[in-house]
This record gives sequence, C-alpha cells and structure tokens, in this order.
Amino acid sequence: MNTDLFGMAGKAALITGATRGIGLAIARAYGRAGARLAISSESLEDCTRVAATLTREGFDAWPIAADLSQQEDVVILAEAVLARFGILDALVCNAGIAPHMGPLATASDLDWDATLTVNLRSALWLTSAVLPAMAARGGGSVVLMASIAGVRGNKALGLYGISKAGLAQLARNLAVEWGPENIRINAISPGVIQTEFARPLTDNPEVMQRRMALTPLRRVGRPEEVAALALLLAAPGGAFISGQNIVVDGGTTIGDGN
Repeated sequence: MNTDLFGMAGKAALITGATRGIGLAIARAYGRAGARLAISSESLEDCTRVAATLTREGFDAWPIAADLSQQEDVVILAEAVLARFGILDALVCNAGIAPHMGPLATASDLDWDATLTVNLRSALWLTSAVLPAMAARGGGSVVLMASIAGVRGNKALGLYGISKAGLAQLARNLAVEWGPENIRINAISPGVIQTEFARPLTDNPEVMQRRMALTPLRRVGRPEEVAALALLLAAPGGAFISGQNIVVDGGTTIGDGN
C-alpha cells in the first residue's frame, strides 16, 4: 500500500486553464507532490511563460495550448499529452468562461453555445479522449471544476451556473461508467476565490459586503485552498472518493446571513 497519501511521484497530470488562478495553484500543488505537468490554456504564449516559471521553481512542466471550443483541438491536446508522457494519471478540467451576465432570457444562442461548449462539452471530449489510456494504466483521477453557481439559483450567472451544474452531473455519470476501471471522477464547486476571474465580484464592495454576510468564515477563498482538495482527489489519500461534487465556499451555501 502507498503510504504517501498526498504524493504523485511518477505520475503525469494535464491541467486546463492552468496559467492563472485556481488552475495554476493546482499545477503547483501537483508539481510539489512530484507529478509531471502539462500546462494548457488557449494561449501558447501564456502556457510557455508559466511552464518556464514552474520549471525554474523546480517542477517538470511542459506547455501545450488548445482551443477547447474546437473538438479537433481537444483531441489533438489529448494525443499530444499521451505522446509526451506515455501515460496520464490525473486530468483537471479547470478552464471555463462566463461570457454572459444577466437574466437567462437575455443570453444569445452564441452565449449558450460558447458557455456550454467550453465549460461542459470540452470536458466530455477530453475525458473521452484520455480515459481509455488511463484505464489501461490501471486507473487515475479526473477533477472537473464546477462552481457554487451550479448548486443554487443566480440572477447574474445563470447560464454559467447551468454549465457548471452539468459538470457536476458529468462527474457522477463518468464515475459510474469508469469506476470499474479504477478511475475516479469528482467535481469541485468553489465559492468566491481571490482570482482574476472573480474580480467583477471581489472588486465590488457592495457585492462583497452582501456575500461576506452570507459566508460564515467572512472572507473569500484562496486558490491554494481549492488546489489542496484537487491534490487529495488525485493522490492516494483520495482513492475512495468518486462521483462527488465537493463545495469549497467558506460556508456560503449554508449561511443564512446571520
């Protein structure tokens, strides 16, 4: 039995949306645990810059860009990573977009197509491309980055929330399909985390005052706090966790504002 419950030595991981925020924090967490890293986003320049930084920090990081709105790009990404490492033990589908804010009826067909394709459909494309190889190796872990926007109603981010709710259900479905192959699929639903993506919220004092009143811990989260859970889910310590949507929100979704 592996007694290093949080180790990933000898393992390879692909992280999408890995050049900033939560994705970058997960890359660092996996790198510290000993994993080889494929750093992916839509910008090759950003991937190259971040991979170089991680390499200087002592991690084994390799940049590869992909446009997750294009199925062909996603398949090429999977094939390239498998060719580079020969294996894949951990996949983190972290990339996401929120092009529309406001009532659902005001979202255009383009908003729907872009949001559901990048946030949800690309995760299905990518898992479909890599899980057979993962199964052939004897198992592995997939983490799908959802959101608390997918577990409750939202006046501004309804379309984004629908895509994230879909990711949580995708985790459950894939966990049932691939569990017999020793592959675990889980979702993480962060609340407000201090990232560039969350700045429209964190830079708005009125919004933050209301949010913090609903959050028992009375603060926003840090990317590293999400990354620590992602590490558990990919490491031996999380080997009996599958099909879950784990909320990391400081208690926001259970708070009553008191």
